[in-house]
Amino acid sequence: MAPTLRDGDWLLCRSVRGADVQPGQIVVAEQPNRLGFIIIKRAIRRTEDGWWVEGDNSASSDDSRSFGPIPDDFVRAVVRWRYWPRPSRITSH
Repeated sequence: MAPTLRDGDWLLCRSVRGADVQPGQIVVAEQPNRLGFIIIKRAIRRTEDGWWVEGDNSASSDDSRSFGPIPDDFVRAVVRWRYWPRPSRITSH
């Protein structure tokens, strides 16, 4: 998710259901083709099969372009704040 997020960032997240997500928000979700593997991606758009998610760095992101939409039940939370290493609000693109 660079440049928005980097390895080691500490995040404050709010638990949600997939239907409560808005386009542009960063979500915490389970990757559909790797059960139990948690990913952080930007919700791009809603499809009939769930959320289309993409990383902010398209050149090196494993996202919906490779595994398709994420079902609502696989979306766990929305990222609200990065609080370490420096406080900042997460914004939509």
